[in-house]
Amino acid sequence: MNNFHTHTYRCLHAYGSEEDYVLSAIKRGTQQLGFSDHAPFPDRDFGLRMSYDELDDYLQTIERLSQVYDGTIRLYKGLEIEFYQEYIDYYRMLLDEKQLDYLALGAHTRFDDKGALKNIFFAESTEDYIAYAENICQAIETGLFRFVAHPDLFFLNDFPIDHNAEKACRMILDSAVSHDMILEYNANGYRRSRRMYADGLRHPYPHPLFWKMAADTSVRVIVGSDCHSPDQVCDDAVKDACRDAQNMGLNLIESIFQDT
Repeated sequence: MNNFHTHTYRCLHAYGSEEDYVLSAIKRGTQQLGFSDHAPFPDRDFGLRMSYDELDDYLQTIERLSQVYDGTIRLYKGLEIEFYQEYIDYYRMLLDEKQLDYLALGAHTRFDDKGALKNIFFAESTEDYIAYAENICQAIETGLFRFVAHPDLFFLNDFPIDHNAEKACRMILDSAVSHDMILEYNANGYRRSRRMYADGLRHPYPHPLFWKMAADTSVRVIVGSDCHSPDQVCDDAVKDACRDAQNMGLNLIESIFQDT
C-alpha cells in the first residue's frame, strides 16, 4: 500500500506531475507515497534527470501537496541518486539544508580508477559487477541513504552466472545486513520484457539468484514500483513483485520509516 520509488516528468524519461501521482496513489488506496526523482547535481549534468534549478520547485511542490492532501495520504520528499565519493557534502546538504526525508541509492554509474564514468547498463564483463557492488557498499557505509534501489540491476547484462556474479550479490547483502540497510525489490524489472539470457528466460531484474540469497539473511526488503507514469503506482507489475517477494520468504517491510 506504500511506494517510495516515484519519478515525474522532471527526469525527462517519465510522465506526469507530482499531483498526478498523488491522485493516482489515492485512487489505489496508497497510504504513503515517496517521491524519488533522479537527483540533479549542482555542477555537472549526468543526463536523464531534472536540472539543478528545478530542485527547489520540486521540493516545494511536494510540500504544498502534503498540505493539500493532509489526512488522505502521507507524502515524502526524496531523491534517487548515485554515489560519487566527491559529492559527500552535497548529499549531506540535501538532507540537512534542503530537508529531504530520504535519499535512495540508485547505482547506475560510477567513476573508475582513471576517472572515467562507467554505466552498469554497459558492463564489459562480470568484473564490472564487483566494482558495482563495491560502489554500493561504500555508499551504504556512509549512512546517508534510506534504501538501495534495484541492488541487482547489474543482471540486466547478458553474461553467464559466475563467481563474480555470486560474489557481487554476497558483497551487497553482507553490507546491507551489517548496516541494517533496506534493499528494494524493484517492480520496474517486471515491466521490461522477458527474454532469453545466458542463464535462461527471464526479466532483466529482479534476479532469482540475488533474492534467493537475500531470503537466507535478515535483510529488510521493500517492494518499490519505480513508477515512471501515474498508472504504475500500484499496477500489475507491483502486484506480481509483491507476490513473488512473499513467495520467496523475503523479510518484507511496508515502510522505509520505522515510526510510521
